Amino acid sequence: MSELPTGERPLAHLDPYPGEYAESLATNQRGAQNAGEQDEGQGRAQPDAILDGGQYQQFDDRHGDEDDGEAHAGQDNAAGMLCSMPLRDLPSVDALVRSLPATSLPRSLVIECARTAISEAREQISQGKEGDPHAVARRLVEHLHARRPRSVINATGVLLHTNLGRAPLAREAAEAALAAATSYGNVEFDLVTGNRGGRAGYTRELARTLTGADAALVVNNNAAALYLALATLAAGRQVPVSRGELIEIGGSYRLPELMKASGATMVEVGTTNRTHLSDFTAAITDHTALLLKVHTSNYRVVGFTEEVDLAAMVELAHRHEIPLVYDVGSGLLDENVPWLSGPPPPWLADEPGVRQALELGADLVLFSGDKLLGGPQAGILVGRADLIARLAKHPVARAVRCDGPTLAALSATLQMYADGRGTEIPFWAMATISPNELQARLEKLLVGSGAVGEVRAGESVPGAGSVPGATVPSPVLVVQQPSADLLWDRLLMSDLPVIARRETGELVLDLRTVPAHLDEVLTAALQAACRS
Repeated sequence: MSELPTGERPLAHLDPYPGEYAESLATNQRGAQNAGEQDEGQGRAQPDAILDGGQYQQFDDRHGDEDDGEAHAGQDNAAGMLCSMPLRDLPSVDALVRSLPATSLPRSLVIECARTAISEAREQISQGKEGDPHAVARRLVEHLHARRPRSVINATGVLLHTNLGRAPLAREAAEAALAAATSYGNVEFDLVTGNRGGRAGYTRELARTLTGADAALVVNNNAAALYLALATLAAGRQVPVSRGELIEIGGSYRLPELMKASGATMVEVGTTNRTHLSDFTAAITDHTALLLKVHTSNYRVVGFTEEVDLAAMVELAHRHEIPLVYDVGSGLLDENVPWLSGPPPPWLADEPGVRQALELGADLVLFSGDKLLGGPQAGILVGRADLIARLAKHPVARAVRCDGPTLAALSATLQMYADGRGTEIPFWAMATISPNELQARLEKLLVGSGAVGEVRAGESVPGAGSVPGATVPSPVLVVQQPSADLLWDRLLMSDLPVIARRETGELVLDLRTVPAHLDEVLTAALQAACRS
């Protein structure tokens, strides 16, 4: 770990003081009534804060148990008197490290925890407060251990759960990524000519074929795709966009800020709830580079509203000989979902398809690889070959390109669509599980766990800022005893942590997002949590 300036504590942020623990925990508990995701407008609380709250609660309890009868002995002394541990008795870093329980964390991290704990204890003691470096160090180590990347059971019913990694990859996509990550590959090498080749040639061909585009380009996420398009086609020029489409995603991505960073000048047209074609017509000048349409994939404006449809915007753009760029975001390849049997499900209504956007004349369409597409994080641009060629040559294209494992996983995912096996992709497999199958699994879970509760009608949600307001009918298990908060904390502490959701004081488990092969593991975890 790199050296820090004198006085800085590298891990201090992991160890708030007791008063801050209580305040943080109270705040987290108030915001944790619904487990799910808030970051992209789905109306659910952020599980990260809830997770931290649960972990902090556990650590506080342990801290309190260990302190009983020890450092609190001096609490009745006069204000300002030092606690029972003099500064000279603080342990050395090495001694504190050796006193900690065995852990699988790297020794360098444990040493940093010990240093931070001693520093904080020294500061506390110097202020006449209680300082226990052993308790602080244990707390820091346990907190770091809990934050390591690990698998969890997603029982929230949010299919594309951003905080939990969105949808899992198809097995063959994951295996393709593993193979690419653990060996050399033809990432930029043409095995036919024996010369250097273009990156992602096979991936781009799959994307082009599946969408009916002239050409395709792949970057590392959809925000990067839009940034690249604006920087290439509109830097130093104007881009009209409806005020009703000035999206924010995740609290850190705002369209106006991204457009400013790209060098383009945003021209807001219309109002939040109503934008007319005449608004765009009036905004076009000699300095206009393109027209931008953005699918509001993480919110809906309802009531007295109007928006300009894509066909009308395409006609206007082409009349003025400028391109129409459409950011559809969520990445539904085809609104007819030909990989599913029967008609498109009702929850996909109003969700634009990439193929249909191109058929209506959009010059460039951008979408995510890790939302409705069900692949790895990526941004995919499809459309006119001349525009794609310009984007590929821009210096930013190299800065936002994908690595080999991501391209391998994306290729495998797109190939499943091309082979007519879209229903095998985990997102679509979960989305199409029948309510009857879920009902049977839930009843077995209820009986096997011995939980006090009942199976009720409920709803799953697509999540990840896609298909806002849409729900997928799903039965759920509502556990009534013990309390939702207590059961939530216990499930988080399972060997394979279980993330559920809380609604109106009850704990809810939705098996739509739980693979069937984990039902026994979930049953055992719920049984243990109910009996603890």
